[in-house]
Amino acid sequence: MATGADQAVGFGLVGFSLLLFTYYTIWVIVLPFVDSDHVIHSYFLQREYSIILPGVAALILLLFVGTFIGVVTWKNRKPKKDD
Repeated sequence: MATGADQAVGFGLVGFSLLLFTYYTIWVIVLPFVDSDHVIHSYFLQREYSIILPGVAALILLLFVGTFIGVVTWKNRKPKKDD
């Protein structure tokens, strides 16, 4: 069973993910249909970053996954036997 601290961390991560998804969805899907001089545009970054930031995040994720696989493969190597 999960402890109270584990549940709090889980709820925090789910809340953060929901907030990030909502922000990105409004930024990418809703904002192009709102007038450019509307005050809501001041709360969001420029549209170019809506492509750049997820791309950079994907590259960092691939780097960490590749590094993890490399470390696990390196540690699980069996030494060659000399016959």
